[in-house]
Amino acid sequence: MPIYAYKCESCGFAKDVLQKMSDPQLSECPACGKATFAKQLTAAGFQLKGSGWYATDFKGGAGAASSPAAAGDSAAAKPAAASANAESALTPAAGCGAGCACHS
Repeated sequence: MPIYAYKCESCGFAKDVLQKMSDPQLSECPACGKATFAKQLTAAGFQLKGSGWYATDFKGGAGAASSPAAAGDSAAAKPAAASANAESALTPAAGCGAGCACHS
């Protein structure tokens, strides 16, 4: 059964009430007796724990997807070095002209 937070708009009395979802909403304040006792909007009172889909797919956001690559630093550094070598191979050598046959 859920716990609902109620607060009186007249006197400010607040109380948490354990109710079934099918129970009628309370309206009479137990402190002052006026019909201004209203249900409050509160945050959910549960937390997802464990190693299920939430922890593995959504909990870490974008940083979680990069954590396996960070574990192997040497493996992550090799592709970066290879791409740097590939970029230098695409630039023309000092003796080549802009329209040379070797870099077109």
